[in-house]
Amino acid sequence: MNITVFGAGAWGTAVAAHTSFAHDVVLWGRDTAVLQSIASQRENPRYLAGIKLSPTLKVQPDFSVAARHALGQADALWVLGTPMGALRQTLLQLLEIAPFEQWPPLVWLCKGFEVGTGLMPHQVIEEVLGKPYGGALTGPSFAAEVARGLPCALTAASADEPTRQAMVRAAHHAALRVYELDDLVGAEVGGAVKNIMAVATGICDGMQLGLNARAALITRGMAEIKRLGVALGAQAETLNGLSGFGDLILTCTGDLSRNRRVGLLLAQGKCLDTILKELGQVAEGVKCAPVVKQLAASLGVDMPITAAVNAVLFEGLSPGEGVMRLLSREARSEDSA
Repeated sequence: MNITVFGAGAWGTAVAAHTSFAHDVVLWGRDTAVLQSIASQRENPRYLAGIKLSPTLKVQPDFSVAARHALGQADALWVLGTPMGALRQTLLQLLEIAPFEQWPPLVWLCKGFEVGTGLMPHQVIEEVLGKPYGGALTGPSFAAEVARGLPCALTAASADEPTRQAMVRAAHHAALRVYELDDLVGAEVGGAVKNIMAVATGICDGMQLGLNARAALITRGMAEIKRLGVALGAQAETLNGLSGFGDLILTCTGDLSRNRRVGLLLAQGKCLDTILKELGQVAEGVKCAPVVKQLAASLGVDMPITAAVNAVLFEGLSPGEGVMRLLSREARSEDSA
């Protein structure tokens, strides 16, 4: 199988390295120094320092050459490993190379909503291409663990069965399991909103509010995700699976979570600009919070944790005040709370 992965960040590199053990994989990235290091040292020093990558992984700094590696092939895949903010531009670049009718199956790894439009990844793709196309490879996964070859289970989400099967052929080997799912909306909502909940959980842990509080926050966070997902057309049961509860648990409790790290540092009193500079990578929960807050308001969906996180991030509310705002809510039944 010929695979091109666009984006040499942590997750793009990890997926490229994993798939290259079984397929002919080319990785493209904007940072030529990173690509040179992968080619010569088998390491991505910026995003996956200290982790040796597959010796069969190829790198290509020329976008067009990388794209053509998987173009016109009988069994091929394009994997978009760019952040959500670069998705639209990457699609436009690919259209300059070939009309999408000639494209191989398309897969994206990004999670979130597009700033400015509030669109999910599949909606951005449909807007750019004029019709639905491709699918998401998503679920509970830290890039560093996948790059090390540790066990992981992911969801191949698409309304198109051949696309789902292409994702399974590409990634279902070694210690990585891939499960098919046709509910793309549910998979994308779960993968996006859990990042906001991870910021909230980081605040909770950073303030040392205890494991009881963490469990309550994660559970109520899941309720918010389900309410929004269903309002957007997701199947509720999807959000009980890998791309919903699974991803939420990992991101809210794992020390490798960038979004949880944001919450921990907020609880220490650090300002957001300083935190993001320290991270050096994208924390999608930060970008996602105001978009989801606005989307929830437009749909009439109650999302108090999301609103509190957004207020702490952008409206000057202190982490302590954010916690008190949630604790002061009126009592109600669990089904409606």
